Amino acid sequence: MVGAAMNYRHAFHAGNFADVHKHAVLARIVTYLRQKPTAFRVIDSHAGAGRYDLLADEATRGGEWRDGIGRVWNRLVGAKNAAADTLLAPYIEAVAACNSEPGLRTYPGSALIAQHLMRSQDRLIACEIEPHAAAQLAGALRGDVRAKALAIDGWTAIGAYVPPKERRGLVFIDPPYEEAADFARLAATLSSAHRKWPTGIYLAWYPITTREAPDALARRLQRLSVAKILRCELAVRAPADDAGLTGSGLVVVNPPFTLEADLRVLLPALGRWLGRASAAPGHRIDWLAAER
Repeated sequence: MVGAAMNYRHAFHAGNFADVHKHAVLARIVTYLRQKPTAFRVIDSHAGAGRYDLLADEATRGGEWRDGIGRVWNRLVGAKNAAADTLLAPYIEAVAACNSEPGLRTYPGSALIAQHLMRSQDRLIACEIEPHAAAQLAGALRGDVRAKALAIDGWTAIGAYVPPKERRGLVFIDPPYEEAADFARLAATLSSAHRKWPTGIYLAWYPITTREAPDALARRLQRLSVAKILRCELAVRAPADDAGLTGSGLVVVNPPFTLEADLRVLLPALGRWLGRASAAPGHRIDWLAAER
């Protein structure tokens, strides 16, 4: 699925283990930004459709959400882990807000998670280029004066909307990786955006099947003139050439000072909850670039 490139439609994968990983961390960062009264902006470069019906044909065909948000959601009526559950609470609240009836039917994309956690003074730009998904995203955000949906290429949007007028904020980069070049493009985009807005927080996701592309990305990032880059990876099974998506990776530029400690609680718990019983799931948290 991702040796060099992916053929990716998010509706088939919504709510899978990678979504849980990336969106739980996204929620932690937005929660951190809320701690100060000044406004912040979230720029979601590849926002998708906004929300996903987990009982629709696309989601049920692969059923990936059952081993992702389904497992985490079921913990609401099961055994608790006080520390990890507290850290997950903002994310779970955002998922619950998309479900008007008891149970789990709808999964929010990154834009709706950010929207749920924002305050009245905060702003969201959510970008999507695929026409059908862009129309759905616009509908999901319609009526909220804090949020704007744009039918624009996400890579172009980062160049156009960074820096925002707010001094604080987050750029969330979650491309589909349909082209192998997206790994190299991610490093170049982070470098360019950081030069324009060095105080912004950048959260970027990448898929893991084999180690080749993620390790090459790490080397590129280490060569950048960027002072603070935190990496965290979650694996649900061992990488293999034909195993499809086996892990989920995130890099965070300018992470909140609490994030590393949060991840050291959250990732082991997610590994236990989301890992395959027949595999040895694992996680990694390290600095690709420490503060200079």
